[in-house]
Amino acid sequence: MNSGIKIIAIILIVAGVLGLAYGQFSYTKEVQYAKVGPVKVIGKQKRTVNIPTWVGIGGIIGGASLLFFTRRKK
Repeated sequence: MNSGIKIIAIILIVAGVLGLAYGQFSYTKEVQYAKVGPVKVIGKQKRTVNIPTWVGIGGIIGGASLLFFTRRKK
């Protein structure tokens, strides 16, 4: 089996498990609210991204299928 495909499969499985375990992640984005001449009003905005359950399950199934169905025939 190609080691690159094996690494991608493992990454998909780990990402799927993390997606199911956490279900969402948050990040902070800097936003410019107004600009008047040289004065800028800048704030931080917290965003949350929800990860659907089907995406986590799909990652696990996709990674497992890459591991099991792409073996080299000898």
